[in-house]
Amino acid sequence: MTTDSPPDRLAIDPASPHFDQAVLERGIGIRFKGVERTDVEEYSMSEGWVRVALGKKVDRHGRPLTIKLTGAVEAWFLDADKASETSPA
Repeated sequence: MTTDSPPDRLAIDPASPHFDQAVLERGIGIRFKGVERTDVEEYSMSEGWVRVALGKKVDRHGRPLTIKLTGAVEAWFLDADKASETSPA
């Protein structure tokens, strides 16, 4: 089942309970504080935060260290953008 709105919370880490492979394959666009971001590891629209990698630093398990940034978060499906671009006029 597909919907036009992305989930409220999503993570790219397979170990996270908020990981959803099908949604990630569909493609998600994130706008944080009015700026499109491509480096988001996890987001929550209702709580208003994103997690981004902290440079190239990793923890002792080899996972990237992240920092939580708070602010307005918008998310959309990227395939919806492609569909509107290729629709006949």
